[in-house]
Amino acid sequence: MSYAATAVLQEAVYSVLSGDATISTLTDGNVYDALPPGPVPSLYVSLGPERVRDASDVMADAAIHDFPIIVTSDGTGFHEAKRVAAAISDALLGSTFVMSHGAVTAMNFLRARARRVGNVREIEIWFRAMIDMGDV
Repeated sequence: MSYAATAVLQEAVYSVLSGDATISTLTDGNVYDALPPGPVPSLYVSLGPERVRDASDVMADAAIHDFPIIVTSDGTGFHEAKRVAAAISDALLGSTFVMSHGAVTAMNFLRARARRVGNVREIEIWFRAMIDMGDV
């Protein structure tokens, strides 16, 4: 097992999300790995933490990466945030990921949770990426 693909997977996911026309339109381009200093946009997408586990076998090194993408909105309801969440799911599940190290062999939706956190609406969408690192 290797943790070597974690940074390139993050770069590939960010590239897909920030380059998607629908997500960009719905969020005014507010897709972040880390929020910039200053006022927070009223609607934005951020990359969350990840969990990685070994999926290697005798033929190849591989890892399973579980990670959330988080939609945050200060809107009065969830509708706008849910539209963004659906666009994120469409983008990630319908993309080919370009990575300099390893290859995404599968990208799957795991679960989602919509909740209110104070005055903010938050949708956390979890995905699972299977990364093949090549021959052992």
